[in-house]
Amino acid sequence: MTSKRIAFKVHGTVQGVGFRDFTQKCATSHGLTGWVRNTTCGRVEGEVQGDEQTVQKLLQQIDKGPRHAHVVKLEKRDLELQDGEDQFLVMRTAESMFHSGA
Repeated sequence: MTSKRIAFKVHGTVQGVGFRDFTQKCATSHGLTGWVRNTTCGRVEGEVQGDEQTVQKLLQQIDKGPRHAHVVKLEKRDLELQDGEDQFLVMRTAESMFHSGA
């Protein structure tokens, strides 16, 4: 099994619809680690780590989102693996740290 860490940023109607809880529930059910949060620019972003195939499965779920969400774009990029994570957290709203690849 190959492990992978992906940063993601979700555009659309993704705040106020339970998107972070949905993402955490899906990630936890797949045994993935990382985090998710709202951004001050109205999007949702996060990082997810785990088995490559399982990470892709989660990204497909995020691309659809919970029932009341409307995802118009899902950006993603590869990151270095991080040691020591043991859960998937919902973080406080903050400025976006997501930067598209060059």
